[in-house]
Amino acid sequence: MKKRIMIVGPTQAGKSSLANILNDTSRPLKKTQDVIYGRNTIDTPGSYIENPSMYKYLIATAQTASHVLLLIDSSRPVEVYPPGFAKTFTCPVIGVMTKIDLEPENAPLCTQQMQSIGVSGPYFRISLTDNTGVGELKEHLLGTSN
Repeated sequence: MKKRIMIVGPTQAGKSSLANILNDTSRPLKKTQDVIYGRNTIDTPGSYIENPSMYKYLIATAQTASHVLLLIDSSRPVEVYPPGFAKTFTCPVIGVMTKIDLEPENAPLCTQQMQSIGVSGPYFRISLTDNTGVGELKEHLLGTSN
């Protein structure tokens, strides 16, 4: 069975857009309550991290993942992850800060949040508007940057 990269983050943090990039596809973006399995990714609904009663589904789904990406939206760095949350996963957890072009002054706050949730660096700071940092993230995850 092929291992996929699980993407976790709050609503509107860029999960599905990032999944499209990692899957080299352009699936239409729509809010859904379903876990969507792509070629390389597992795209989870934002409600799964925004509702503590759903954590068990994230943890169970991650059992089939090669990596877990925990996203923080730099333009809205609300704290949705409980302290130490990254430690609940058995595979590597990677911190991704999205929308870095919108509120770059929030970078220190996002870094502090990553540390609080137990994600060790390096953190990937990306913008899906101009693809800043996307090549580095793809290279790290898939061994490809195109």
